[in-house]
Amino acid sequence: MNRLRVTPGPIVTLAALWVLTRALMLWLTAHSGPRLLGGGAVTREVWRLYFHWYGVLAHGSFPVHDTLWQYPPGAGAVLLAPGLLPGLTYFQAFVLLTLAVDALTVAALLRAGGRPGRSLLGAALWTGGLPLLLHLPLARYDVQVTGLAVLSLLATARSPRAGGVFAALGALVKVWPALVLLGTPRGRPTRTAWLSAAWTGAGCLAVLAVFFTHPLSFLREQGGRGVQIESLGGTALNLARHFGWSGRSRYQYGAVELVGPYVRAVAVASLTLTLLSFGLLVLWRVRARRFSEATPFDAALSAVLLFTVTSRVISPQYMIWLIGLAAVCLTSRHTGQRAVAVLVLAASALSTVAFPMYYREVIDGTWAGCLLMLARNGLLTTAAVLSFVRLWRSARPPAGETGPTTRPRPDSDRLPDRALSAS
Repeated sequence: MNRLRVTPGPIVTLAALWVLTRALMLWLTAHSGPRLLGGGAVTREVWRLYFHWYGVLAHGSFPVHDTLWQYPPGAGAVLLAPGLLPGLTYFQAFVLLTLAVDALTVAALLRAGGRPGRSLLGAALWTGGLPLLLHLPLARYDVQVTGLAVLSLLATARSPRAGGVFAALGALVKVWPALVLLGTPRGRPTRTAWLSAAWTGAGCLAVLAVFFTHPLSFLREQGGRGVQIESLGGTALNLARHFGWSGRSRYQYGAVELVGPYVRAVAVASLTLTLLSFGLLVLWRVRARRFSEATPFDAALSAVLLFTVTSRVISPQYMIWLIGLAAVCLTSRHTGQRAVAVLVLAASALSTVAFPMYYREVIDGTWAGCLLMLARNGLLTTAAVLSFVRLWRSARPPAGETGPTTRPRPDSDRLPDRALSAS
């Protein structure tokens, strides 16, 4: 019996594009000294900060009393992994492993998009969207985290248990991948995915607690975070500097933050908006009646967008998360997030102009820096609102229909009889 197959042409084209773009990203990584590429600041985080943490972790302890260590214990495994590759420096091994996860992610998107009724646009968006951030993705471990989130979403449709495992592993590294389970279909798939995630998370935490001391030390360093200069609140405060606000920027907690009057109020407002966003997502989940094959993908992107734009911190690497989730959405022809994906790409390009290219203007709060961040954050806010509105509308039942419904999901292993006979 023959199965429907995607012609190899687009896949070969995407593979060639991946090789060319990643070669360019590697070149930028090796030549990151010019000012427009950050003057080495982008790559410095790996060979200085990550390598420092690697030395601490290699001695069986998580960093303690380190204000820069604000990550769940699963991040330790990612930072230790480069030490497993012999004959390479820590920086070289880190970049190589990041590229490997990048390749695995695009392969998973190609496999998902090549199924009947699916689309290769997701793989194209990831392949072409990531280089918009220049060499930044190769010098942060957010590609690894996003890869776990992508695998979770793509696996959940066929195996909710596997989807839960990947989501838990991602959450242990950077918390936010727990949100990708928000849109799992009601009933058994949700119970299976969430229980699998809970057991996986608890088991991994227990293992880490056995082999490392102070696995929860990161919790002590979260409360002191202020308002990062690239967040929505930071953009508002930076603009206020032109109208007499007496605050200033200062490097603390691993980021450039704003200090001065009303900063605490802005931080509280951001946390309040985050709680409101969570409430909206819970309300959507309770009221949702229609679940298509794209619903888990769309819900994940919407949730992470809402939490990103309301956060006190919007680091440039957060765009990696959004590109990955938007790519998963575009693997389905039923997604309502196509316009959102375009906004994410535009925001990613502007994010690169802000950092590393013109970060000094952003820090100094010049009009150019303020307008640049206003445009980037305006795009993200528009994307978040549009994403949630489309998610909400897609979950409403058609007129005259009551009760939860689920659209049939195309399955390459179970084609209609007419399709079988035609093949």
